[in-house]
Amino acid sequence: MTDAAQAAPWQGTVALVLGSSTGGVGQHVSSLARGLLAAGCGVLVCGPAATDELFGFSAAGAGFAPVEISANPGPQDSGAIRALRRALTGRELGVVHAHGLRAAFVAALARPTAPLVVTWHNVVLARGLRGSASALVERIVARSAALTLGASEDLVARAESLGARNARLGAVAAPVGGAPKRSRTAVRAEFRVAPDVPLILSVGRLHPQKRYDVLVEAAARWRELDPAPLTVVAGSGPSYMMLAQRASELHARVQLLGHRTDVPDLLAGADLAVVTSDWEARQLFAQEALRAGVPLITTAVGGLPGLVGDAAVLIPPGDVDALDRAVREMIADPARRADYAARGPRQAARWPTEQDTIVDVLRAYASVTQVPAGQG
Repeated sequence: MTDAAQAAPWQGTVALVLGSSTGGVGQHVSSLARGLLAAGCGVLVCGPAATDELFGFSAAGAGFAPVEISANPGPQDSGAIRALRRALTGRELGVVHAHGLRAAFVAALARPTAPLVVTWHNVVLARGLRGSASALVERIVARSAALTLGASEDLVARAESLGARNARLGAVAAPVGGAPKRSRTAVRAEFRVAPDVPLILSVGRLHPQKRYDVLVEAAARWRELDPAPLTVVAGSGPSYMMLAQRASELHARVQLLGHRTDVPDLLAGADLAVVTSDWEARQLFAQEALRAGVPLITTAVGGLPGLVGDAAVLIPPGDVDALDRAVREMIADPARRADYAARGPRQAARWPTEQDTIVDVLRAYASVTQVPAGQG
């Protein structure tokens, strides 16, 4: 028996449900699947077929049932609900654990017989009709879950305000990334930057929430610096064409790299890491940057201030001037960069580990499957 199982003795089979993901949510579910299997639990993962290919649930030993839960709601949800219901039927499940509002909404409407645990990973930023529809989805999810786990305190408060019966902060650890496979020199050679040219890195889905438009606007200003920094963004998504066009219009020194699997390498070559999002809970790249000892500049939104503490420079969201100023100050001061490079790993040592996260979810599962006194 593992330490996790000894610390929180829950044994059973859990269905982990997720929607379309290429980043943090999928990696979190992958980490949970491996940890729960090691703790002696049965694990069934239900999600889009592409997530199994990307995160290797089946390869890790978990069962996998394809359920195409798309990133956006629509008529296709009825098919996802039926597919999830079929996947869950006939299995002796102790808990169904859905990750993210889209997966949780489908799981709630599938009406599983096992208790539903939901982890909220993201806030809804949409406005207008879409925002109203999303608020309805949030309310259904909040009231359907036996237990709500929030990746940040503001998500817990949001779920409670919408009628969640039982909500608390949930431990979410970033899987520890591998060591770089290339040297700093080799990584920088890929981008043809000289040793004295600052390399600025951001990693994330190219989506309006990430506000890469702010990064592009600021990068255009850095052309006047000597030497002028190069900014690279690793990730794919719907904002690609808009960002590429804007960077071209402004003659900004920005390269959009597309999806990359070598983030540790990119961090090894970087001088600064930047997060410009309008909201994040426990942003994966922010954690990777601090662990790697790369000075980080990030927006003070959602769970990020609590995540990074004093180990990163915090700026307001949507503020090009603040980002411009913070980057210039960091580039101009090697001692300041060295200070923040040292702060990152110290802050990372305080975060929950993957083992801590497994202990936390095992306790969560036990709390929703215990038989009340007098009913056993």
